[in-house]
Amino acid sequence: MIQVAFVTYQESPDITADDLLVVDLLRSEGISVVSAPWDDPAVEWPRFSCVVIRSPWNYYHKPDRYAEWLRSCETAGINLWNPARMVLANINKRYLADLAKQGIEIVPLEYLPAGNRRPLRQILETRGWNEAVVKPVISAGAHQTWRTSLTQADGDQARFEEQCRITETLVQPFMEEIVSEGEWSLVFFAGQYSHAVIKRPAAGDFRVQHQHGGHYQSGNPSPELIAQARNILSKVDSPLLYARVDGVVRDGRFLLMELEINEPFLFLGFSPEAPSRFAQAILGVL
Repeated sequence: MIQVAFVTYQESPDITADDLLVVDLLRSEGISVVSAPWDDPAVEWPRFSCVVIRSPWNYYHKPDRYAEWLRSCETAGINLWNPARMVLANINKRYLADLAKQGIEIVPLEYLPAGNRRPLRQILETRGWNEAVVKPVISAGAHQTWRTSLTQADGDQARFEEQCRITETLVQPFMEEIVSEGEWSLVFFAGQYSHAVIKRPAAGDFRVQHQHGGHYQSGNPSPELIAQARNILSKVDSPLLYARVDGVVRDGRFLLMELEINEPFLFLGFSPEAPSRFAQAILGVL
């Protein structure tokens, strides 16, 4: 029997309820699907016909070890999706600056190496940003992501200095559209558009993640929006099993916030056709 591994992590080893929607379809095709924590040294990765990264949601707490695991899969010739080379390039959010150099419109960013000594106020004043968001370059689920402003910058300086002391950091302008219109997530399987959701934060917050009170609804993006998301994917020089293109629309233009090709939640339950599309994509890489 063909056996596929869905990558999880030891603290939460089970396949998510959303991913079970595609697991059931694959099992109906005679394919065995099991969970496999990336950080469990006992897992024998070569025994799987295909390894699909799905919910290794602790990777940002130990990124060096995660990178080592990805490289070991690549060296061993594991049929890993998405490919290790692409995931390694996607973990650090500096990839956004690389996409900007290729003509992709992104939410502007200021990259700060670890040990940065530039004051927060100076950065905001130089960039002309009244409100901003500060985040580590390697994070998930809005971990250590917080909002600031020119009026708060001096009071936030100590917190900013501590974060910069221990990690590379991004500062970006706060996008009001996240609150007023919502953040788009457009999901693609094997390069083909599947479905979309709109994510909104809880009242008084700016983080759209479920654990922070965010809520989601199915979205119906325009053909122009889908085309802009597809253009972003065209800059990736490798086939992808899945991708989630996150961003906001400002003046009719899609501004990229994240190109999620490592471990995105795929919102399979928000589209009746999505589980089947994902299943077909997995069959394709088998």
